[in-house]
Amino acid sequence: MMHLSAKASRRLINILTIVSAIVIILLCIYWYRLGIFTSQAKMKAYLADKRISGPIIFVLIQIMQVVFPIIPGGVSLLGGVVFFGPLAGFIYNYVGVCIGSIIDFFLARFYGKPFILHIVSEKTFDKYIKWTENQRKFNWFFGICIVAPMAPDDVLCLLAGLTEMKFSTYFWIIVLGKPWTIAAYSFALMFGMDWLLKLVGK
Repeated sequence: MMHLSAKASRRLINILTIVSAIVIILLCIYWYRLGIFTSQAKMKAYLADKRISGPIIFVLIQIMQVVFPIIPGGVSLLGGVVFFGPLAGFIYNYVGVCIGSIIDFFLARFYGKPFILHIVSEKTFDKYIKWTENQRKFNWFFGICIVAPMAPDDVLCLLAGLTEMKFSTYFWIIVLGKPWTIAAYSFALMFGMDWLLKLVGK
């Protein structure tokens, strides 16, 4: 069995991220031409036969993009809101991100630093690992970053698995903190997309 080095794994993830972004852009162009971004009726018709499989597949994709960040997180959050509406999209985003974050914690706890270096560079690892020197301070820092937009929460979720943080503490920080950033990203992206489509339509 072939084992990839951490550097090779990160390179592969970067390539897959670029490919995924291109595929998503092409899909968005295709869906835009179908009219599902500008017509609620067409969107409902498109999703009519995907009421069960659609949400399940989306949540699984969201989990995978948290554990192995191939799809840009912002794009997947936007996809949830666009295809399922603000409320259902938020719920599916929330469930997927929380499950993925919990998986990250246990993967890091069981497989340690070597696993993390397959996902992030050693430079990034060294930049944030210093925050784990004091467990109490790291718990507070972690909680603030989970709530704060633009924070490197995926990296910190992995690092939390290396610390002595109790899973119960991690669980409640994720469950109570994630809704705020997910809502902020989702609605900001949704309104930004709406503005862009109106601009293009002029």
